Amino acid sequence: MGLYIEAHIRADLDDLWARTQDPSQHQRWDLRFTEISYLPRAEGEPQRFRYATRVLPGLTVAGTGVSAGERERPDGTRTSALRFACPHPLSLLAEGSGYWRYVPDGDGVRFLTGYDYRPRWGAFGAPVDRLLFRPLMGWATAWSFDRLRLWLEQGISPERARLNWLMELLVRALVLTVCGVGLATESVLPAFGPLAASVAFLWPLLLAAVCCLALLAPPLPRTPAARRCLRQPPTPVSAPRLLRTLETPR
Repeated sequence: MGLYIEAHIRADLDDLWARTQDPSQHQRWDLRFTEISYLPRAEGEPQRFRYATRVLPGLTVAGTGVSAGERERPDGTRTSALRFACPHPLSLLAEGSGYWRYVPDGDGVRFLTGYDYRPRWGAFGAPVDRLLFRPLMGWATAWSFDRLRLWLEQGISPERARLNWLMELLVRALVLTVCGVGLATESVLPAFGPLAASVAFLWPLLLAAVCCLALLAPPLPRTPAARRCLRQPPTPVSAPRLLRTLETPR
């Protein structure tokens, strides 16, 4: 089952192309990568690149890939495709392929991706990928697309967007913690005097409502959120022919 992510970005097509095709800019907004760098290539060859992801402090998983792009197409869209492989034994992702499509629609650009990969670790890796890693990759891609959207539409740098996200998570966690403590103790009830009995009845309901608000309230407009992206294609899609011209790096 391949992954599909789509975001609508109200931005100039050239600006979006630059933020996604320049490795130094790409690595700033894409949560899946810590570092992306182009490798030397001969004239007329596809572009090869190296990518790395810091999994844990002191542990970085790196791989290589090859990509090609079509900046000018007859229908006004643009496409880039890539194949990638990671030889690191601790990487569940062994090799894969994917594409980006840039579709102007008069009010911005539909920026979408479709990609798939082969997991390693044999019989153990398949369920880990299906139940944990693949949903996490889908979420990280969608979250990154929305962070890119904020950068282009509102000028919020990827670094600032990440800080906004962390601060909002912290506030929600604090609210949940306070509510949990409130449910576990009734020490505050005497402060309500004669109304203590009534408050004791309503207290759990009030705290439960606050907990639901902290969990379900939509993210703030300046905070990136995966939920703002489409996760299923509105119409059937297929990989671009450009992808078939690339060989998986070894």
